[in-house]
Amino acid sequence: MFDAGKSQADVVRELEVSRQSASRWHADWARGGTPALRGAGRAGRLPRLNQHDLTRVERELLKGPPANGYPTDLWTLARVGEVIERVTGVSYHPGHVWRILTRLGWSRQRPARRALERDDAQIEHWAKVEWTRVKKTPNAARRGSSSKTRAGSVSSPR
Repeated sequence: MFDAGKSQADVVRELEVSRQSASRWHADWARGGTPALRGAGRAGRLPRLNQHDLTRVERELLKGPPANGYPTDLWTLARVGEVIERVTGVSYHPGHVWRILTRLGWSRQRPARRALERDDAQIEHWAKVEWTRVKKTPNAARRGSSSKTRAGSVSSPR
């Protein structure tokens, strides 16, 4: 934009940046031209796992927890962290393990809490037959009353 003759004010308006940034960019451009405006590259620490490492970790995770020596078929962040450390030699805090899983496209899932001894047919029978027999009716909501009226009893309205 500076090469095209635009002013710092034009740059601020068009790019919606601060005046300080436009002024700094203009000073860099005046010193070294367009190449001086190139970014410094990636900010922050470089990742400790490359794509090849992540592929190896995911391959292990897809085998499942039992294949990785765990007694239940449930991945936890601690377990995934142990697998990452075993496969790559790099250890991570569980909070960062979650970021790695997200990067791999994994999502959080909670297992359905159902007893192993669960009998769905028996549950359905109970819900249709027994529940209708034992559930309270609207008239039975008052203490001491039942759904059937007693012969000869009179109640006064309050």
